[in-house]
Amino acid sequence: MISKNEIMETVLENDVEFIRLWFTDLNGILKSFAITNDELENALERGMGFDGSSITGFQDIEESDMIAMPDLNTFAILPWRPREKAVGRMICDVLQPGGDPYEGDPRYVLKRALARMEKMGFDHFYVGPELEYFYFKSPERPEPLDHGGYFDLTPRDMASDLRRDTVLALKNLGIKVEYSHHEAAVSQHEIDMRYDDALKMADNMVTYRLAVKEIASNHGVYATFMPKPIYGEYGSGMHTHQSLFKGNKNVFFDSDDSFHLSDYAKSYLGGVLKYSKEMVSILAPWVNSYKRLVPGYEAPVYVAWSRNNRSALIRVPQYQPGREYATRIEVRCPDPSGNPYLQLAVMLMAGLKGIEEECPLPEPMELNLYELNDEERIKKGIEILPSSLEEAIRYAEESDLVEETLGPHSFRRFITLKKLECEEYNRQVTDYEIKKYYPIL
Repeated sequence: MISKNEIMETVLENDVEFIRLWFTDLNGILKSFAITNDELENALERGMGFDGSSITGFQDIEESDMIAMPDLNTFAILPWRPREKAVGRMICDVLQPGGDPYEGDPRYVLKRALARMEKMGFDHFYVGPELEYFYFKSPERPEPLDHGGYFDLTPRDMASDLRRDTVLALKNLGIKVEYSHHEAAVSQHEIDMRYDDALKMADNMVTYRLAVKEIASNHGVYATFMPKPIYGEYGSGMHTHQSLFKGNKNVFFDSDDSFHLSDYAKSYLGGVLKYSKEMVSILAPWVNSYKRLVPGYEAPVYVAWSRNNRSALIRVPQYQPGREYATRIEVRCPDPSGNPYLQLAVMLMAGLKGIEEECPLPEPMELNLYELNDEERIKKGIEILPSSLEEAIRYAEESDLVEETLGPHSFRRFITLKKLECEEYNRQVTDYEIKKYYPIL
């Protein structure tokens, strides 16, 4: 763990003039304010105050005072800012004025879930999310930069330098990257970070999203994590690989099992399946998210698991001898637009509930689920995820799991925010309606 003195020395040695303090609102939107290096020592000791009533999903106006307390382990120098009078950043925990954790802080929600995990005897929740995104020519309209496809290279992939500069920026921020490539849709891309502990990964996910946008802006283009910005194209998902460890042992692995899955893994997987409809509003949290979660675009809508079939909600990658540590499950319905702290927390809590309840694991579905008609799907007992945010919120509102994960404070605010979003969307008159109905009605 880095010390306060080490941070102060780093600031001095690297001519850091400003330090940005980061945290997210309930929706996962990054919030930031800057202090000068003269205020850093005070911030490290006592935190910095701010108005919590102005942050979406936080406090009411009569209880507005909040403290942003920097996490010492998150100090980094932003590589896209000038080196002279450089800018650092620290990710903060949000505290109440008395110093207690603020229950509405999304980072604290994940910390609570991790504490629950540790109480059950596990030491690590390792996650490896794959965040997809699009590059467009401007913020005004989604005009693609290229018409490439999966793994395409120049000239069809026009964003190689964008990805290159983003990977270098992430490495400068201390984030390990495994690989990057063009994705399946036009102008769609992916940079995969190496798996890590959940809290560090959630911090990295927030940093990743900003880095992608900053580098794009520096190149005169626009990057978006909107799940479905183009009609008729694949949407952007966030397939999330996850496993539990005790010390250095992956407790998901069992050499004697035909799937190489332990009882822990099977119950965890069963829990994620059981609670998937209740938690999908957090994993896919916007009206637009459900334009991606439709059959036929490699986005999973069927509550089932498989080893090879990517039409299922959960995939278990094939075991490779000698790589027991890599045994994991891959949850495929999340998208990269949500709040990473809440997304990781609710998946972990669903899996832990599965372990506690010894949820049974159904048989894997290795057939293409998109080709099943409704009668065949029902006969096989395969449920389908909610088809809209409105439907997803109805499941969440009745969910003890979601309320326990978020805590009563954030739970009420999340449900309220999402209901308002649905109401606002339902009042819109869309281009589709004008084109379809106006000429004939």
